[in-house]
Amino acid sequence: MFFEDLFTPDSPEAFARVALETFRFQYQRIPAYRQFCDLLGRHPGQVSGLAEIPFLPIEFFKSHRILDPGQQPEAVFSSSGTTGQALSQHYVASLDLYRQSYETAFELFYGPVDRYCILALLPSYRERPGSSLIYMVEGLIERSGDPRSGYLGGAAAAIADRLREADSAGRPVLLIGVSFALLDLARAVPMRLSNTTVMETGGMKGRRKELVRQALHLELQEGFGLSEIHSEYGMTELLSQAYSRGSGLFEAPPWMRVLPRDTEDPLSYLGHGRTGGLNIIDLANRYSCSFLATQDLGKTYRNGTFEVLGRFDHADVRGCNLMVL
Repeated sequence: MFFEDLFTPDSPEAFARVALETFRFQYQRIPAYRQFCDLLGRHPGQVSGLAEIPFLPIEFFKSHRILDPGQQPEAVFSSSGTTGQALSQHYVASLDLYRQSYETAFELFYGPVDRYCILALLPSYRERPGSSLIYMVEGLIERSGDPRSGYLGGAAAAIADRLREADSAGRPVLLIGVSFALLDLARAVPMRLSNTTVMETGGMKGRRKELVRQALHLELQEGFGLSEIHSEYGMTELLSQAYSRGSGLFEAPPWMRVLPRDTEDPLSYLGHGRTGGLNIIDLANRYSCSFLATQDLGKTYRNGTFEVLGRFDHADVRGCNLMVL
């Protein structure tokens, strides 16, 4: 394989074919995943469809090295967390694969990167090493080629001045920021932007009183004078991102799928429009695990979009006692 095949499935049948090949490859090559599948009694010869593939609980990235042992990691991305808390670690065998994933997805939804001035308001992420988001944003800033692109920092007034200057320069601006920092800016210096897309990446937990996404977006819309707020959906354990271009509905790129599972029975799936735990297929996770059971709650819809409604904590996860592996 063939990175091109990963990013160009042109039909549901093509996606299923590549996903099943990836499952067989990862069953053979990823020891922790193979052991997990064996304990479930799910072997490649018994799996003929996407719903039959075992999805690895995302918590395994905190306790196991999820990597093809024939590969040497070029980077290790790690999650954020409080002192003493176990962090997820994603051993990335190919940074070229990650770059191809985030660049292709961005251009699929937003067009060429070099059309934009890209500004980043990500203070909490820049404070720690190993952030996959920072790696992606720095790559997009470099690709933009605009001398105004870069990180925003300092006092709110100075940040607002730089943002308004970029907004008035005529080139489309993308402001990508962690939710609490965007909210602080919108409250401190309300403004009306005319040429800027504001994209929040989440990140309220532990920083501010949690707001549901709808309430957060309404306040950001008012503070920035915009009709829509965009969102990015990604995580340390994935090498792909989904995007919402408004209304809180996310679109995944062609090499990514979201399947809602029953929270009481993790091997059962729900229909569209019903709230469940989100299972994600990310074919870009070629050398780790492409089949992840997340702790996010959400819904999928027939048009291929999905919604993220919140998270359930570890106490609510059923069927994950196999993590003692």
